[in-house]
Amino acid sequence: MRTIDPEDLPLPVKCEDTRIPLADGTTLATRIWRPESADAVPAVLEFIPYRLRDMTAVRDSMHHPYLAGHGIAGVRVDLRGSGDSDGVLADEYLAKELDDAEEVLAWLAEQPWCSGRTGMMGISWGGFNALQVAARRPESLGAIATVCSTDDRYSDDVHYMGGCLLGDNLSWASVMQSNNALPPDPDGVGDKWEDMWLQRLQGSGLWAEKWLRHQRRDDYWRHGSVCEDYDAIQIPVLAASGWADGYSNAVFRLLEHLDVPRRGLIGPWSHTYPHLGQPGPAIGFLQELVRWFGRWLADEENGVDEGCSLCTWMQDTVPPSTAYEDRPGRWVADPSWPSPHVTPEERPLLPGRIGEPGDTGPEVEQTVSSPLSVGQFGGKWCSYNAPPDLPYDQREEDGGSLVFETEQLRAPVEILGAPVLDLEVTADAPVAMVAARLSDVAPGGPATRVTYGLLNLTHRDSHAEPAPLEPGKRYRVRVELNGVAQYFPPGHRIRISLSTSYWPLAWPPPEPVQLAVTTGRSSLTLPVRDPEAPDAGAFEPAEGVTPLPVEQVRPGEQRWEVRRDLVDYVSELLVVKDLGRKRFPDGLEVDQRVEERYSARGDDHDSVRGEVESTVTFRRGDHETRSVTRTVQTSDAKNFYLHATVDGYRGETRIASVDRTTSLPRDLV
Repeated sequence: MRTIDPEDLPLPVKCEDTRIPLADGTTLATRIWRPESADAVPAVLEFIPYRLRDMTAVRDSMHHPYLAGHGIAGVRVDLRGSGDSDGVLADEYLAKELDDAEEVLAWLAEQPWCSGRTGMMGISWGGFNALQVAARRPESLGAIATVCSTDDRYSDDVHYMGGCLLGDNLSWASVMQSNNALPPDPDGVGDKWEDMWLQRLQGSGLWAEKWLRHQRRDDYWRHGSVCEDYDAIQIPVLAASGWADGYSNAVFRLLEHLDVPRRGLIGPWSHTYPHLGQPGPAIGFLQELVRWFGRWLADEENGVDEGCSLCTWMQDTVPPSTAYEDRPGRWVADPSWPSPHVTPEERPLLPGRIGEPGDTGPEVEQTVSSPLSVGQFGGKWCSYNAPPDLPYDQREEDGGSLVFETEQLRAPVEILGAPVLDLEVTADAPVAMVAARLSDVAPGGPATRVTYGLLNLTHRDSHAEPAPLEPGKRYRVRVELNGVAQYFPPGHRIRISLSTSYWPLAWPPPEPVQLAVTTGRSSLTLPVRDPEAPDAGAFEPAEGVTPLPVEQVRPGEQRWEVRRDLVDYVSELLVVKDLGRKRFPDGLEVDQRVEERYSARGDDHDSVRGEVESTVTFRRGDHETRSVTRTVQTSDAKNFYLHATVDGYRGETRIASVDRTTSLPRDLV
C-alpha cells in the first residue's frame, strides 16, 4: 500500500474527539476527521463496537483522514456499551442500536460543518448496520458502502448455514463476550470507568445462549435481514467482499434484488477492507469510496455510476495452502447480475464420476458415513485475515467422503456464481446433514477446495419449519454452494466431495448417519462464464494515510494445529491467534491472545467439544486491567450445553467474576 502523509492530502484535515448525545441521556464516544476549511461537506459514519481509541485506531487513522482530505468528513462512533460510550451492549443489531444510528446521523446532519447529507460505511458489523439503517430511510442518509456483510442474518451469517449450526457461532460469541468484558479508558471517561466496566461485565449476557435459542429462521433473525424487503432500501449501495470471506454471497443477491444504483466488487480477499486486502492483490478502495460518496452525496459527475455492475477477481488455479500472499487471476466485468455472460451447465453425477452434459448412467445408491475428523482441514467458515486459516489439501478429507470427479478437462472452464447440487438422498436417521465441497484437482492429485455448501436435511424445504427425515425414504434436495469465480485449466479435474459431517466448521448431527446418494438422478450445475466475455480494467493501487505509529512490544503468534491421539482416539484442532502486545503513542499498551480448541473422540457424537479462551490486558503507567473470558460448548443427542466464565482484574485483584451454565434443547440441528 502507498501511504500518504496527512500534509500531502488535497485538503488539510483536523481531527477531534467528542461525544454525541442521545435522547435518553446516553452519550457515544466519537472521533471526527473533517476538512479544516469552513465549507460544509458530507459526513460518512462508521458505527461499530470495536473501540476507536485502541482496537481500530490504526485502521481508522488510515482511511477516515483520507476521506476528509478529499472533502468527505469521516466519523467513527463506538456503539452504546462499547469503547468509551455509555451503556451496555446486549446483542447484535438490536432495534436500539439502529435507533441510535438514526440519532447520530441526524446530529451529524445538523452540524455547521456538514452539508446536511450523510452516508454510512463499514466492514462486517458496520456493513450490516449500514444496510439495516438504509432500510429505515433516515432523512439525511444518501448512500452506503457495505463490506463483508449480509442481507440475511439466518441463512448467510456466522451463526447458521443451510440450517447447520456453524462452529463460528461459538467462536464469534466468545469474541463478543471478550469485547463486552473490556473496560472503557480512564483517559476517555474519567473516574467512572470502573463502574461502567462492572455494568458491562454483569450486563451483556451470554450471546451464544441467545443465538442457540433460535435454531430455525424466526422473527429474531428476520429482524435486520434486509432480504425481507429489498424495496425498503431506496439509496445507492456499494457492496464489496472477498472469496476468502464468509459474506461474498450477499453481493450477488444485493445486485439482483435492489432497485437502486448499485455496484458489486468481490476480490480474492479475506474478511478485510479491499485496500488492506489479503490475499492480494489489494486495490485502491479508498479512491472508490471517495468517488462513490462524491457522486451520491455531493453530486459530482465522476462516472462511478457507469460501467460494469459487478467486478470480480477470476481466480487462477493454485496449489492447496492455508495462506496465500497473493492469488493469481484477473478482474472480469459483468454488466448485471444475473449476468448474460454466465450459463448454467448441468452435469450428471454417475458412479464415481461427474459426467458430461447430457450423459446418462445407472441409478445406483452410493453411501457415505463420514468420520468426525472430516473437516479438520476445512479452515475457518470465514477467513478473518489471520492465516493460516484457509482450507488445506482435501485428499485426506476426501478419504471420509463420497467423491465424484470429471475426466481431465480438455478445455479450460471458468465459473462465476454458485454451483448447485440436486441430489436424491436417503438417510438412516431423522436428523442428518450433507457437506458438499468442490475442488480443483491438479495432475498428481493435490486438491484445492474452491467452494463448499452445507445443508441440514431437516431444512430441505424450509428454514422456518424444518421436518425430520423418515429413515429409508428418498428425498430430492438442493445444496447451493457459496458463489465463486474460478478458472480450471486443461488437464485438471473438477471434484465434488460429499460428507455427513464437517467438524469443526459445522456442529455435527446428534448421531452418526449413513447417507445414500442415487446416481443418475443427481446432478451438479456449474455457472459457466463465457471465456470471451470482457475483462475489467485494473483498479488504482491501494493507498491510505500513513497509519498511527504503534510499537510491537511483544511479538504475536499464529498457530493452526491438528492433533490426533491414537490411544484415546481424540482428534483436536487448536487455533491460536495471539496479536502480541502493542504500545500506542499515548503510552497505552494492549495485549491480546485467543485460543480455540475443537475436539471429538472417534465417532462419538456426544464427545464433540468447542472451547474458546481470550485474555486482553490494558496498561498505561500504573493503570492495568485484564479481562479473561472462556466459553465451552458441548452436546448430546438432545441438548446443547454452554459454560462461560468472565473475570475482570484490576492489577492482580479480581474485581468481578461471572459464571454462567445453561442447556438448550436441539431443534432438529
